[in-house]
Amino acid sequence: MAWYKDNSSGKTHPVGLKVANAWGLYDMRGNVWEWCRDWTGTYPGVVINPLGAASGSNRVGRGGSWSGNASYCRSAFRGSRDPGSRIDFVGFRVVRIPRSR
Repeated sequence: MAWYKDNSSGKTHPVGLKVANAWGLYDMRGNVWEWCRDWTGTYPGVVINPLGAASGSNRVGRGGSWSGNASYCRSAFRGSRDPGSRIDFVGFRVVRIPRSR
């Protein structure tokens, strides 16, 4: 259910071509790494939904991308990158709350 190195033909793909997850969200893993607010750092033991380090030099990326192995395509895997870098396999997610009908 994710675009990664072995099935992506070395490029990003339009959102929604893979099956949605249980919440109806598409491409939450793979395709492009997701930039996160967290700075790279060590978590204080076992935590649920951690905030990450308050400062640092590299931001966390999650979810894997079309350029990496399938094993990176999971939310628990954290990548790390300088926030000034510009790479075609790193992006962000736009969150939109639907209007009430």
